[in-house]
Order: sequence, then C-alpha cells, then structure tokens
Amino acid sequence: MPTPDFNLLITLDVLLTEGSVAGAAKRLRLSPSAMSRALARLRETTGDPLLVRAGRGLVPTPRALELRERVSQLVLEAETVLRPAGQPDLNGVVRTFTLRTSEGFVENFGAALIARVAEQAPGIRLRFMHKPDKDSTSLRDGTVDLETGVVGKAASPELRTQGLFRDRFIGVVRAGHALEEGEITPERYAVGSHISVSRRGLDKGPIDEALAPLGLQRKIATIVAGFSTALALARSSDLIASVPERHTANLRWGMHSFALPLSLPEFTVAMLWHPRLEADPVHCWLRGCLREVCAQ
Repeated sequence: MPTPDFNLLITLDVLLTEGSVAGAAKRLRLSPSAMSRALARLRETTGDPLLVRAGRGLVPTPRALELRERVSQLVLEAETVLRPAGQPDLNGVVRTFTLRTSEGFVENFGAALIARVAEQAPGIRLRFMHKPDKDSTSLRDGTVDLETGVVGKAASPELRTQGLFRDRFIGVVRAGHALEEGEITPERYAVGSHISVSRRGLDKGPIDEALAPLGLQRKIATIVAGFSTALALARSSDLIASVPERHTANLRWGMHSFALPLSLPEFTVAMLWHPRLEADPVHCWLRGCLREVCAQ
C-alpha cells in the first residue's frame, strides 16, 4: 500500500473549513483547477466524495463531518512539531544535566552555578562528573551534556565550543613562605621544591619548557592529578604550587600568590557540547548561566 501524501491533510482541512473549492484555492494560493484536482485525489484516497453539490454550493458528507475535527487537530499538531521550540517555563522543567569538569572548576564555580540554576529552574539538577582526560566520547554518546576545559588539538571537530574566560598560570605558596618577600626571579622560583600537576602523572610541562632556555630546572617533589590537591599540599608545607589564576580563585584564600617570572602564554577555558543540543532551549539557557557565572 503506497504511503499517503500527508500534504493532503492541509488541503482537506482548508476544504472542510471553507466548504468551497474556490475559497480553499484562494486561501492556499492555488488555481481553482489545481484545487479541483486535489479534491479528486482526496476522494480517491479516502474513498468518499467528501464534498457534494447541493444547489449552487457544496455540503460535507457524513464522512467529511467525522473527519473535520480530527484533521484540524492533526494539522495543528504538525504545525507545532515543525515550529521552532520556544523558551519553556523553567519553573516547570524537571531535568538532570551532567557536566564533566575538573574538581577545581567545580570548587571554584560550582556553588554559584548551582545557586543560579536553583533560582530560575528549581526542577533542574546538576550532576558533576570528574574529567580524567580529554576524550569526547561521552559528549558524543550523550552521557555528558556539557564539558569545560582547555580545547586541545585532539578535540573532536564536530563539537561546539565557546570560551568562558582567559587564564594564566601563577605561583602559590603558604602564608609566611620565603617567596612571600622580595623579588621572585626565575632562579628563586626554580630552586624551590615544586608540586607538578598532571592527570597523566607527567613530571614535565609548559613551565619546565619555559625554564629550559634559561638553563633552569624545577625540583619536582611530588606529582598530583589536580590543582586543588596541589594547593592543599602547598598550604601546609613549603612546596610551591603553580596553578591557573582564575580557575583557583576561591581555593587560594589565605595563601600568597605571585606572577610567574616566566614567559608563558595565557589560555582559554571553554565549554564544549555536542551539536544535537545546540538548539535545545533548556541546554542553551544552561550554557548562558555558565557564561554568566564565569564572567563574574
């Protein structure tokens, strides 16, 4: 059995509303002959004459009267489906979003984001997931809705990205540390005992590459996976932590921070999401919330 032409539903809706071939033709901007052909197709498809002559006009058959309300509702629902989604009432949205971020990002921005979301959409819950690597599979398969981090060369080109803020590395030591006083030169910085931060356990990174041309090398006392752990160790020891400035703003309270005496480029922390969520109005709103929180 051939698939019916669903465009005929619109034609039938207008014909039954107007009760006239000429009136329906004018409304749909068709010629009377084209509308007559459409009526003939409808009669063939439904197996009913639908509209029959009565004097100088047309009257609907019982079958047409039966179909009128159903057809009108179907056309209305189809128009709703094909119309761009409007902004939903956030007070009535019940949904959980999964965000994959570093622990430091959650500790620094998480509370403000949760508060903003709760204020505008109390039925929305945020699930924060640890980010052990830059693999984008979880965004692609839908287990993660939004991710934050520095966009590397290995990031999937299909992903959507938007910058949240610019950041730079700074040095951090406990209050009362020797580096709290005097000029911090590359030599003074390098000679101390350092904490290396690497999710992969590496003891070399951009800071070491910047020191090498100066003939200097850090003494790495320990290697940790996250910046919050590095700051916790530095707070209670003489170790030096080198961390992103904005990324750790709330975590460095009571500690001494200083600009690194090295030439290191700034970097952009961005959010990433899959294209299938690009037009989702609630996801779009959540992205706006995250941008606003990070801009404060």
